[in-house]
Amino acid sequence: MKSVFVNGVILHYEVMGEGRPVVLVHGNGEDHHIFDIEIAQLVKAGYQVYAPDSRGHGANAPLPEYHYSDMAEDMYQFIRAMKLVKPAFYGFSDGGIIGLTLMINHPDCVGTLAISGTNLSPDGLVPSFVEEYTAINNEKNDPLITLMLTEPHIDPEALKKITVPVLVTAGENDLILQSETEKIADLIPNSTMIILEGEDHGSYIVNSEIMGNLLIDFFNREWLG
Repeated sequence: MKSVFVNGVILHYEVMGEGRPVVLVHGNGEDHHIFDIEIAQLVKAGYQVYAPDSRGHGANAPLPEYHYSDMAEDMYQFIRAMKLVKPAFYGFSDGGIIGLTLMINHPDCVGTLAISGTNLSPDGLVPSFVEEYTAINNEKNDPLITLMLTEPHIDPEALKKITVPVLVTAGENDLILQSETEKIADLIPNSTMIILEGEDHGSYIVNSEIMGNLLIDFFNREWLG
């Protein structure tokens, strides 16, 4: 893996393929390898994929606390350090929160955005999930669990200012309330929403070709078309 110093931290990342750049950002407690299948699909389709591990994740050193605003700024500086001009950006779960925050804070940073299983606040999570992870965190505090139980706090009105094409997906049985997914899609002016029947939070993403096919179709149509 390669590494780069951005926003006060070292991020490890991989680059694969040739063509228009796509940045992929994983979810909480994961690393870029959750996208191994999507990376292979995108490379075969003629894209160059940048797959960083988020701060404190994967090959990066763990941290005592985390904030989505910091992680979004990491990605902004990463994109600049890589000298990418309006790449496509795909974020899953926490990666989707990072993507929305990135677009709100740096609206000209990316050319198109795709997000999966994304919430605007902890209230957008399924209550049983919140209860379960609150109990886990009470037993032994985990900064990454604390992050998703206390953040984000994205102003819904700010989504109206996102002008690039945005793909919004979620599983029918997601950890995110469907009403939250619908709210996000409704507020973003140029959005496409897909709810995948029978799928959960990550079943159509991890070890699956479903999301890769959706991304390629969306990027080809809305970004390159």
